[in-house]
Amino acid sequence: MQERRAEPRMLCADLIRVHWTDESGRQREAVANLEDISHSGACLQLDSPIAEDTLLRLEHPKLDLFGRVRYCIFRDTGYFVGIRFEPGYAWSQRRFRPKHLLDPRRLFVRKSTSSPPRPNGSPGERTH
Repeated sequence: MQERRAEPRMLCADLIRVHWTDESGRQREAVANLEDISHSGACLQLDSPIAEDTLLRLEHPKLDLFGRVRYCIFRDTGYFVGIRFEPGYAWSQRRFRPKHLLDPRRLFVRKSTSSPPRPNGSPGERTH
């Protein structure tokens, strides 16, 4: 699947409550695992599928956002549901910080320009 977000996703893990109206008009509620989040959207893992374009409410003691389902695919352990937040709703790390939060950009290590240390006994060093 092609990356479509304009800003970076933050990998995360936290449980949130999700509310929606299904295709038959029935009110639904589930607990979902928040997989990643950005300013404009999120990815949730659920036990059941949700139709594309369904309006969802994401609820947590410090979070209350509305978004629409952009995709819903089954992978190994459940349904992964991509959400784009509705206009006027955006995630802010200052308001809600998931239990586990990782910026994948911080995983890249900068290559050092200095030479690695020489082991003892290498040419040019004295040994005792």
